Amino acid sequence: MSDNLATIGAIYEAFGKGDIPTILSHLADDVGWEEWADNSAQKAGVPWLQARHDKAGALEFFQVMGSLLQVTELRILSLMAGGNQVAVEFVIACDVRGTDRRYRDEEIHLWTLNDAGKVVRMRHYADTAKHIAAAQG
Repeated sequence: MSDNLATIGAIYEAFGKGDIPTILSHLADDVGWEEWADNSAQKAGVPWLQARHDKAGALEFFQVMGSLLQVTELRILSLMAGGNQVAVEFVIACDVRGTDRRYRDEEIHLWTLNDAGKVVRMRHYADTAKHIAAAQG
């Protein structure tokens, strides 16, 4: 469990530095990114919350996010581990590039890791209405 916490902590540290290759190194080749059976933000077409698969899909997420959003605040509140999962509670604020839209939300990322310590799934628990409004204006 402590190894999983360290892995996820390293992912957020790399994100803060813009070090996407380090983030990708912690992902399983077949990682599921934002995989949901029924998600309002995905149905509404929010680009940064679309389901993606494998490392190329995760890289696409970071490219989309970087091109559309400017993170103005990111504050980790807590990391919690149990079994093969780590939950990260955080506050995030983003401006949508080229618009006057923004959002601020308290959210949770749920990371699932395999026995080798690689991320096999990442899910984002958020106020989807805020994301939809930011994406659609």
